[in-house]
This record gives sequence, C-alpha cells and structure tokens, in this order.
Amino acid sequence: MKLVTQRGLGRATIAGCAIAAAMALGLGAAVAQDKTYAMKITLPTINDPSFVFAKAYAAALEKDSGGRIKPQIFPVSQLGSIPRQIEGTQFGSIQCAIIPPEFFVGVDARFEVLAAPGLVDSMAHGQRVAADAAARKLMLGLGADKGLHGVAMFMNSPSSVIAKAPIRHLADFKGKKIRVLASPFQMTPIARLGATPVAMTLADVVPALQQGAVDGAVGGIVVWTPMHFNDAAKYVTETGQPAVFVMVEVNKAWYDALPPDLQKIVDGDAAAQQTAIAPVAQNIVENARKGWTATGGELINLPAAEQSEMMKTFSDAVAEVAKTKPALAEAYQIVSGAARRTR
Repeated sequence: MKLVTQRGLGRATIAGCAIAAAMALGLGAAVAQDKTYAMKITLPTINDPSFVFAKAYAAALEKDSGGRIKPQIFPVSQLGSIPRQIEGTQFGSIQCAIIPPEFFVGVDARFEVLAAPGLVDSMAHGQRVAADAAARKLMLGLGADKGLHGVAMFMNSPSSVIAKAPIRHLADFKGKKIRVLASPFQMTPIARLGATPVAMTLADVVPALQQGAVDGAVGGIVVWTPMHFNDAAKYVTETGQPAVFVMVEVNKAWYDALPPDLQKIVDGDAAAQQTAIAPVAQNIVENARKGWTATGGELINLPAAEQSEMMKTFSDAVAEVAKTKPALAEAYQIVSGAARRTR
C-alpha cells in the first residue's frame, strides 16, 4: 500500500509539475507578447525622402506590432554627427539609421559602390536597382559582422552641385574646393574635373560655404531646399550624378533579440516602405526644384556636349577606382550588373 501511495504521489507530483510548467510557459509567452521595444530612428536630414520613409516606417511598425515596437524619430543629426549615428547603430544606443551608404565605408568599403557616378540615369532606374534581388542581397548583407542588419535601400535623389558662384561649364570646376561624401567613387571623379574634393558631413556644409572653406558641395536638391541652403549659396548645377542612395540599417543585436514575429515585421515593413517611397521621392525632388527657384535660387544645366564629356570622365574614374580592391571590384560588378539589367 505504501509503495502504491508513493507511486500515486509521484504521478500527482509529475502531473502538477507539468501543469505548473505549462502555466509558466503560457505566462512567459504572455509576458513576451506584452514586452515593448524602444526604437530610435536617426537620420541627418528632414523633409526629404529619407524623412518621409522614416515617418511611414515608424507608423507601420507601431501599427503592425500592436504597439510592441515604439519608434521615435530623430532627424537633422539630433543624435550626433553621421559617424556617431552609425557607431550608435552598430553598438546599440540607436536602433535604426537612415543614411547614405558612402558614410558606411568605415564599416565596409563595399558600401560605396552605390555612389559610383553613371550607375543610374533616373530616379525610376535607381529604384529598380535598389529592388534588384542581387543588389539587395549584397548591400543589405554588408555590415552583418559589424553590428548591422540591413532592411531597406532606395534612391533619395539625383546629385547636384550647390555653389557660391555659378558653375555653368566644366571649366568652372577647375581650382574650386568641392565638398563630397567620403568615397573614392565621388572624390576621384571630382578631382578629374580639376577641383579639389573635400570630404565633409552634411552639418558642416553651410558654415563651410559661408566661411569659404569650400566653394561648392555635391548633394541633393531635396536637401538644399528644405534645409535652407540658399542662405549660403544660390546656384545649383544639376549634374544628376551620382545618385544619392540611402541605406536603412538596424542594430543587429536589437534585431536578434526580437521575437520572430517582430523580426518579420521589421523586415517586411521596411521592404514595403522601400516600394512605397519611390513615387513619393520623385514628387519631393520636383517640388524641391520648384521651391529652389521660388526662393530666388537658380538651377543650371551644363551644355549637352559638356555633360557627355563629364560622364565620360566620371566613367573612366569609376572604372579605375573599382579595380583598386578585389572585393570592391566584385561588389561593383554586382551592382553595375543590376543597373544594366534594369535600365
């Protein structure tokens, strides 16, 4: 009888433990479902396609996660200079950064291939390159070993050159100091035009123009107009090159700590907003052009023959830069291949 009782108690104990374990698992799942995840989204600009993307992405994340992801947007470099924003995203004090790929060259030099002049010839073409499967696989995978998880990329705008004195001909570049992004794909082509390239973050451009540290700067009209660069310079030469792309990078440790359903939302919403931003970005570019002239600025185009000469100079420079490192050459072949397929 005693033996039977002990067996009975053993079974009861096991059953009780099983019930308790099931309850604990259920409670743990409920706690996981109730947990919220803060998400700081940083970017250096405002009122441009990157900012529109950030707002739409944040709204989609909060809605689709049922409030479990709590995004907060910090535009115009509120969280520090662009290098600090990237470091913060790598190491986890920031959860998401929306920044042109050229600024990530310190993480991986291959990020700069999207900055190659001549890669794309229109906004629509740039968005097709960004959507190409091979290009996405390459670009979104960069930085995975350095704390980054890529979720989206898109073309923000074509480039132009803002300057204190008008640049109407290729000869006008000679002897000028021109701000560029920190990439040989930008620095080398500008140098071939007889100008001196000066790598500089966006926040430093206006004072540099005002103080004469640079004579002009490469960037996008979607930055010049909404950020009131006409206070420093009135002339914008629309070279169209290079395309200004943007990477959307998430802190990998933060992403890896999310439940699988939230990881799917973070990736899926980013992909959806990448598609949605294309027509919006085109409209923002056109409105920025109109806004520039409405405030007294001038838009300039090089003569057709000189534009062609510039593109030939840029193409030769890009080919030479791409050959400097095997990994860079391979990456450029993937992205330029995507450009050819989607042209």
